[in-house]
This record gives sequence, structure tokens and C-alpha cells, in this order.
Amino acid sequence: MGDPNTDKAAIVAEVREKLDASDGALLTEYRGLNVPALAALRKELRAAGGEYKIYKNTLVRIAAREQDLDLDDLLTGPTAVAFVNAKEDGSAGDAAAVAKALKEFAKSNENLVLKGGVLDGAMLSADDIKALAELPSRDVLLAQIAGLLQAPLAEFVGLLDAVPRDFSYALQALIDKGGAGEAGAAAPLEASDDSSDDDAAEEAAEEPAEATAEATEDNVSDAGDTEDSAGEADGDNTEEE
Repeated sequence: MGDPNTDKAAIVAEVREKLDASDGALLTEYRGLNVPALAALRKELRAAGGEYKIYKNTLVRIAAREQDLDLDDLLTGPTAVAFVNAKEDGSAGDAAAVAKALKEFAKSNENLVLKGGVLDGAMLSADDIKALAELPSRDVLLAQIAGLLQAPLAEFVGLLDAVPRDFSYALQALIDKGGAGEAGAAAPLEASDDSSDDDAAEEAAEEPAEATAEATEDNVSDAGDTEDSAGEADGDNTEEE
């Protein structure tokens, strides 16, 4: 026969480890629930990531105090603890899902009474558990968050896709209008030809002006030579006289 103190110490250590490893613990009174009802409740809680355990109140009280938790007011009468653990598939536990399973079971089994509990170190009342049960499950919340994050990203990707698509539509529209690209390419060439014509006209206008100036200079030079010849002839005539 084992030592009762050793057995109690082992149970206290077990409860302490469960409190430390779980995300929360929801306490209920199970007075009046028979074995089949308890088995059905355990099955529903297991699917939600909960583990339903029954311990002596004094041992749970000791373990809770070692975790700096004050559960004394809740540990009266036949009390069972629903620990929020990982689900059967290995995914994280869901306190809202566990609370919902307890609340739904209590609707058809009035002997199950929600008392309170602890969640992430915060104390919960019976009303808190009922409010927690109304929250969406963890999976639903994650899906909603993913949807919120994905919506702006999808709009941004759609915008990026629209840019080359709209550009191709605009380019095709220009081509359908009759080769806007060829007309645009010819325009600079015509402008270049016009400028060449203007340069030729300016050169043609400058050539007569230069010829006139040269002719004028030649005439002035010839006139000067004639006057010099006449002056020399007069001088010769004067000397002969």
C-alpha cells in the first residue's frame, strides 16, 4: 500500500504542471452528472482542445497557490477542471471553443454549473466564461484576420496586373487608328526638311547682297583709278606748256 502523502504530492505536482502548461483552466460543478454524461462531456471537450479532470479541492488549492493563483472561492463542492490544452490534431488550444463546449453541454445538462476559472493568469467569473463562449473560435478568428490581410494585397496585385493590361489596350487602340507611330516618326523628318529649305533661302538671299557689295567696291575703285589718270594727264599737259 502506497504512502497517502506521496500520492497526494504526486497529484499536486500533476495539477501544478497542467496549470503551468495549459492556456487556462475553467472550473465547473458536476454534481448529479452520471458516468455516461461525464464521458460525453469529456469527448466534446477533447475535440475542442480541453481536458476534463476531477481532483480533490484541497489538492487543487495547494497546486494553485504554488502557481500564485487564488482559486479558493471556486473550490467548493464537487469541482472538475477543464484544462485548455492542444487539440487532438496537435494544433493550439482554444479557450473560446472549450468555453463554448461547456456552455452548450450545460444547456441540456443542468447539473453542469459554470463556476469560473483562470485564463492566461487572469481570473474569470461564470459570466466571463459565458461571454468567452460567445467569441468566435480561434480558427475562425485566424481566418478573418487572414481575410483582412489578404484583401488589400489582392487589390494591390490586381492594380499591378491592370497597368500592363491597360497599356496594351491603349497601344492596340493607337495601332487600330491607322499607324500613329508612323505619323509620329514622319513629323520630325518634315520639320528637318523645312529647316533645310529655310537655310537655302537665306543663303540665296545673302549671295546677291554680297555680289552687289563687291560690284560697288569695284566701281569705287575704278572711279578712283580714272580720277588718278586724269590728274596725271593734266599734270603732264601743264608741264609741257
